[in-house]
Amino acid sequence: MARIGIAQTTFARFDMGSLAERIVRENSGCTIIRYTVPGVKDLPVAAKKLIEEHHCDIVMALGMPGSKPIDKQCAHEASQGLIQAQLLTNTHVIEVFVHEDEADNEKELVGIFRDRTIKHTRNALALLIGKNELDKYAGKGRRQGHEDVGPLLEG
Repeated sequence: MARIGIAQTTFARFDMGSLAERIVRENSGCTIIRYTVPGVKDLPVAAKKLIEEHHCDIVMALGMPGSKPIDKQCAHEASQGLIQAQLLTNTHVIEVFVHEDEADNEKELVGIFRDRTIKHTRNALALLIGKNELDKYAGKGRRQGHEDVGPLLEG
């Protein structure tokens, strides 16, 4: 049975981990291993530990960077760490960040949290099925957190 790691932060203002867990449970028989850390810069080591110590086949790294310039820098550093964790372990780590300033109000921000978390959880489950499971969506302009934009017109 596949194992999916869900790494989340206490800094986030939305419980992305519980939503991701519900989507996994509704759509698979995967074993779920949760790991909670303070902030986004702590996610890379959580992801690596989920893979190496808890034998997860894929990891979702869920976090909410703030809106200040330092928060953007921290998010970039966390992303670099998540990429390193992927390369060091040869395992997908799906980054699911929602930036505090992506919306004008809380209701819209909650919508982004829900949409991005659900869509990326489905992406993670698809990757567990196999490397070609997402082929049918290639070049389709799919977005997580917002409406799909669709493919460019040909010719």
